[in-house]
Amino acid sequence: MTAWFRSLEPVDPVEMIGLWRGVGVPSGHPLDGVLENLRWFGKRFHPDMRADPLLFQWLPGQLVAIDPRLVPVRLAIRLAPLGRTSLARNLFSHIQKAFRAQATTAALEIRTFEQTASAAMIYDKQPIVDHFRRANDDTLAGMMCVRDDEMRLFFKLMKVDVQVWNDVEKADSRSRRHS
Repeated sequence: MTAWFRSLEPVDPVEMIGLWRGVGVPSGHPLDGVLENLRWFGKRFHPDMRADPLLFQWLPGQLVAIDPRLVPVRLAIRLAPLGRTSLARNLFSHIQKAFRAQATTAALEIRTFEQTASAAMIYDKQPIVDHFRRANDDTLAGMMCVRDDEMRLFFKLMKVDVQVWNDVEKADSRSRRHS
């Protein structure tokens, strides 16, 4: 997976501004599938180069930005098998509002990974850097690196047209009310 990531073109942080839908890329990392099980939506990048690194779908049409400092990454890795269970998904759906971020919790900047400078997201209160490369015009590849850990978590981000997403969510909400 690292070789695939390395082969991709760099991306400028300015090109990442907006809402992105995420999906994990299985690579044997202990956290494979955990975020998806907990209804991870993706990431949001702001024009001031700040970011919401962990957006979750809370209710239809509502995204919740989680504060990563409230979930120690090394503990999350150790408890990863539990994170893929329905019990974890149900519990997280009830407590995620308590983990809500009060502001953005990461910053976008250019970082070099293996001789290639590209956009990276640096978490404020965690030893995590997400490196990004361009997979195609509307898709980014991401690689999460935790300081002092050789394992890498891979994911893809697809650009979301916010207006289309809002329209779909409103239609889904109306159809649920009328059924």
